Amino acid sequence: MKDTQPIRGTQGADIIGPRNLEAEKQNPDILLPPETDHGGIPNLKYPFAMAHCRLEDGGWAREVTQREMGSMQEMAIVDMRLPAGVVRELHWHKEGEWAYVLKGKVRFYLVDDKRNVLIEDLEEGDLWYAPPGFPHAIQGLEGEGTEFVLVFSDGNFSENQTLLVTELFAHTPKEVLAKNFGVAESAFDGIPASEKYIFRLPVPGPLDQVRKELGAATFTSKYVFRASKYPKTKYEGGATQLIDNEVFEVTDLAALIIDLEPGGMREIHWHPNADELQYYISGKARMTVFDAVNNARTFDYQAGDVGYVPRSLSHYIENIGDEPVRVINVFHKPKYSDVSLNNWLALTPKDIVSGHLDIEEPFIDSLRQKYQSVVKG
Repeated sequence: MKDTQPIRGTQGADIIGPRNLEAEKQNPDILLPPETDHGGIPNLKYPFAMAHCRLEDGGWAREVTQREMGSMQEMAIVDMRLPAGVVRELHWHKEGEWAYVLKGKVRFYLVDDKRNVLIEDLEEGDLWYAPPGFPHAIQGLEGEGTEFVLVFSDGNFSENQTLLVTELFAHTPKEVLAKNFGVAESAFDGIPASEKYIFRLPVPGPLDQVRKELGAATFTSKYVFRASKYPKTKYEGGATQLIDNEVFEVTDLAALIIDLEPGGMREIHWHPNADELQYYISGKARMTVFDAVNNARTFDYQAGDVGYVPRSLSHYIENIGDEPVRVINVFHKPKYSDVSLNNWLALTPKDIVSGHLDIEEPFIDSLRQKYQSVVKG
C-alpha cells in the first residue's frame, strides 16, 4: 500500500506532497476509487479512533454523532468502558437507548413507568433497550468489567447532555428535597455539587442477593434480550440475527447482526423506511452506496468504525479481508424491512429485466436460483 498512487491508466497522478499513509491504508477505495464511483455521496464513515474520549473516574466514553458525521440524522452511537464496579450513574434520556455488549459482563438497572424493576446481568452479545424517559444505570461486573455500544434515536444526541440524578439533586432547593422525601434539610448537606457521570463503586453482590435485599414488588426482564443465545440464520457466506419488535417487543430500534466469512457479501439491498447505522466489530469490509442521480461512492471499514446509510439508498457489505466480519446494523424503526435487488429482479418478468439491462441468460436463471435461497441477510 505504501507505493499505491491515485492512478488508473491515464487517469490521476502520483502524490508528491505530504501523505498520511496509515489513513490511506485504511481507505484504499477512497484513495483509488472503483471506476463505478461517481458524484457527491457524503461521507458515510467515521472511526471511533478519531472520536474524542471522555476520561472519567475509572472509565471512559466516546461518541459518533451528527457533529462527527453529518449524514447521521436519525441515530448516534456511543462506545463506553466500565471496569469492575464502575458505574454509569443513574440517569434517563429524551431518546431511546439500544445497547449491545461488546466484551465482559455488565449489570443493567431500570425502573419503568409501572414501577417494574429490572436488575439483570448480561454478557457479550446481549442487548438492552431503555425507552425514552425510563431511568436506568449500568455497572461493570467482576473480572474485566464491560465495554458496550449504545445507539440513540437522534443523530444530534450527546452522551454529555443526559439527565442525571446528581444534577437533579444539585439543582433542586434543599427545602424542596426535604419536603419531597420527608426528612430534614441537613440530610442533603453532602450531596454532590455536580455530576458524577462515571465513577467507582465496589463490585456488586450476586444478582439474587441484590434483588432480595431490594425487595421490590415486581421484577421484569422485558427490557433485555439475550442475543448471545439467540439462534442465527445461516447462509452460504455467513449468518445473521434479526432482532426487531417481533422478538424483542419493547424495542423501538430494529437490529440485524451480520457475520460474513472471508469473501462473503451481504447482498445489494436497501431499507425503504429507515436509516441504517453500522458498527464494525471485527474484520475488514467495503461498501458502495448508490443514490440518484448518478451518485455512488465506496467506503472501507475495519473494527471500531462506524458506517451509516440513509434510508432507501442501495448498498452491500463485502468481506474483503482474511478473517470474519461482524457488523451490527441498527435501524430507526421497531420493525425491520429491506428490499433485495436479487428478489426484485427475480420477481419481475424476464423480458422486462433483459430489456432494461440488455442481459440474457445465464443472468436471468441465476436470479431465479437466488430468489429461492436469499430472503434476508
